[in-house]
Amino acid sequence: MVNARDMTKAMREELTFSKEEIDELMRAKTMPITFDTDCPETTPERALKFKRVNPPRQVKNIG
Repeated sequence: MVNARDMTKAMREELTFSKEEIDELMRAKTMPITFDTDCPETTPERALKFKRVNPPRQVKNIG
């Protein structure tokens, strides 16, 4: 991880959004979410059927 104080001005500018990117993000923020046949909206019943891909680790407390 890099401390922001250690970054050069050019590095900071490279990480910031451009005016066009900010405009695109603001436009996308106002657009409604649309679902299609490949990816329908998930219902609560369907959500219960999902399984975790990476189950939580069983950590033993030593102490």
